[in-house]
Amino acid sequence: MLGLRLVMAWVFLQAGLEKLLDGGIGDPLAWSSAGFLQNAVPEANPLQGLFLWFANFSTIIDPLVIFGQILIGLALLFGVFFRFAALMGAIQMAMFWTAAWQGGLMEGFPVENGYFIDSSFVYMLLLFGLGAWGAGRLLGVDRALEGTAFVQNNPWMRYLLG
Repeated sequence: MLGLRLVMAWVFLQAGLEKLLDGGIGDPLAWSSAGFLQNAVPEANPLQGLFLWFANFSTIIDPLVIFGQILIGLALLFGVFFRFAALMGAIQMAMFWTAAWQGGLMEGFPVENGYFIDSSFVYMLLLFGLGAWGAGRLLGVDRALEGTAFVQNNPWMRYLLG
C-alpha cells in the first residue's frame, strides 16, 4: 500500500510541476487547458458541452488543476489529509477519463488507449482503494493527527484523514 501511495504521489506531483514550469520560472501559469478543452474532446463524447463550457473558465480551471495536482501529490506523499486528497485526485481522474470518451453508451464509451479502461480510470480506482484502506496511516502524518485531542473531539475529521 505504501508503494502504491508513493507511486500515485509521484504521478500527481510530477504532472503538477510539469504544468507549473511549462512557461519557466518567469511565467508559472503559462500552461493552459483551453486548447485541450476546446479541441481534444471528441464531438461524439456525450459530455463535450461540459468540457467546452469549462474552456470558457480556463483562467480559473488552470490554477485549480496545476496547484490541485501539486497539493494532491504532496498530501499523498506525506500521508496528510489522505482520504480527502485521494478523493480529490479520484475526481480529477474521473474528469480526465470522461474527457477521453470517444462515443456514447451505445458505443461502449471507447477511449483512445482502450475500449473502456484507460490509465485515468485505473488511477481513479487506485485512489479510491487507497483512501478506503487508509493508506495515509502508513508512515504518514495522518497517523499522528488521528491521535490528537482535536481529532478525538471532532470525529468528522476522520473522514479527511487516514
